[in-house]
Amino acid sequence: MTIALALTLLMAAPAAAPATPAKVANLPAGDAAFRKLSESEYAWRKTLNGPDEDSPNSKNATLPDVGPAAQAAMTKRWTETMAALDRIDPAKLSPAARDDYTVYRGQIAALLAEQQFREYEKPLNADTSFWMNVGGMARDTYRDEAALRRYLSQLASVPRYYDQQIANMRAGLKRGFTPPRVTLQGRDAGVAEIVKAGAGEESPFYAPFRTLPATIPAARQAELRAEAKRVIAEAVVPAHRKLQAFLRDEYIPNAQVKLAAYDLPDGRAYYQSKIREFVTRDLPPEEIHAIGLGEVAKIRTRMQDVMRQVKWQGDLSSFLNHLRTDPQFYAKTPQDLLNRAAWIAKTFDGKASTYFGRLPRMRFAIKPVAPDIAPFYTSGRGGPGIYLVNTYDLPSRALYSLPALTLHESAPGHAFQMPFAMELTDLPEYRRNEYISAYGEGWALYSEALGEDMGMYETPYDTLGMLSYQMWRAARLVVDTGIHAKGWTREQAQAFLRDNTALSNHEITTEVDRYIAWPGQALSYYMGELAFLDARAKAQKALGEKFDYRAFHDAMLSLGSVPLPMIDQRVDRFIADKGKGPYPLS
Repeated sequence: MTIALALTLLMAAPAAAPATPAKVANLPAGDAAFRKLSESEYAWRKTLNGPDEDSPNSKNATLPDVGPAAQAAMTKRWTETMAALDRIDPAKLSPAARDDYTVYRGQIAALLAEQQFREYEKPLNADTSFWMNVGGMARDTYRDEAALRRYLSQLASVPRYYDQQIANMRAGLKRGFTPPRVTLQGRDAGVAEIVKAGAGEESPFYAPFRTLPATIPAARQAELRAEAKRVIAEAVVPAHRKLQAFLRDEYIPNAQVKLAAYDLPDGRAYYQSKIREFVTRDLPPEEIHAIGLGEVAKIRTRMQDVMRQVKWQGDLSSFLNHLRTDPQFYAKTPQDLLNRAAWIAKTFDGKASTYFGRLPRMRFAIKPVAPDIAPFYTSGRGGPGIYLVNTYDLPSRALYSLPALTLHESAPGHAFQMPFAMELTDLPEYRRNEYISAYGEGWALYSEALGEDMGMYETPYDTLGMLSYQMWRAARLVVDTGIHAKGWTREQAQAFLRDNTALSNHEITTEVDRYIAWPGQALSYYMGELAFLDARAKAQKALGEKFDYRAFHDAMLSLGSVPLPMIDQRVDRFIADKGKGPYPLS
């Protein structure tokens, strides 16, 4: 989901203790060499981290260094790491270390590819940007004085960080490596809001200081508030004013006009690298496009079945338009939408123990998307501890889609799977705390489909909402490859979604712009879901009455975050173990 590193960094997780020399010494030689290599690089990698949408509260004292020397250092380190991995024979590793090697090598390959294609020169898209990630820090919770002072230190580094990002973006602009201009229109609005708010208590960056922990003495509270106003006035607002002028006067007007990744420098190789990163299978775009068309046809048939259930007399196109426009399907107030989302989430809680053996300890809050980013944001977003619901433009937020959205973003989707992985302390940190999109988004979309088994869709319209969301993700396979490899226009992509999904026109516009500006990411969802669905079907066929949802789901979730081929391998072991999961079931 993030763009500074395509493998999203979830640094809120508890850190696993590094292997002690004694523990390493007791390992087989190959395992020890691999562990030393991976742990050393990963400890260094964490020092590079800044805020992102899943972990806004970075533990580092300043925002990341993204300048030329730092980029060269990353390229050098990951080139050397890949060469060292090439010298390790996976066949000589223990089974557990071999799995770790597979995951770790995939991460290094993706990070190195990003450096080689100079992805850092395009640190934004229609969905996310580095300044949105920085803005997210102000919406986080700071529980003590040390955390607040670290936040102030990070804010003080905003001018240097933004200057480096602007320099990188200028380099990308010079070589035609930018998001397409049409996808950037209005995306500077959040920056303008920061400038307009100024340096007083109205600044979003001042939010953590409005209510301070009672454990901080009053005198130090006053000192912290005064320091916050000073840093916002001297660092944050001027940096945003400079960024606003750059975006408005230089970057957006001169961004590339063409839409396709194929039209970027070394575009064909670049797009294939994004497929490898986001699908974790090395498939040609033509094959993915064909898979998408086949899945769209299957889901369309099911949607027509639902249409007949509710006795709709027209065709599918008119039915979808009815769903987009009839007021009965939409909340009247933002709180109504939030309340319904909370009800759905609590309904899942009552079913969880029937379908999952092990449950994560972390709970999640339900909050509205911040107003400065809501117009361009997706319908919802979830992660450790949070489920964001977009209450902007309520006529675009269908209630019949809310059950599927909630299962995807909260539990058993992102706000369930990510904490589950974070708690797997027997796995290396890079399997617990890194986000591999094909696995994470595939699991979340699988969670939507699982809602049918769990009885979460109470009306035919709820089922239609789920099918529309499934169709939306299957259509992404067609649209993403259509735009980036087959010359599709923006209007052609919008029409494909309009003809096949119940998404609102607002959502269709924002989603297509997201796919245009973020090549390959949209492929993660349905390709990942297919891996989970295929694995479950294989296990159910092989095990028959011995198949247990709880054991199967525990086996899948206990992998951490992995490339899709490891799902295929894990289900084979699950079948060989006669359906026994990794944890005891009562």
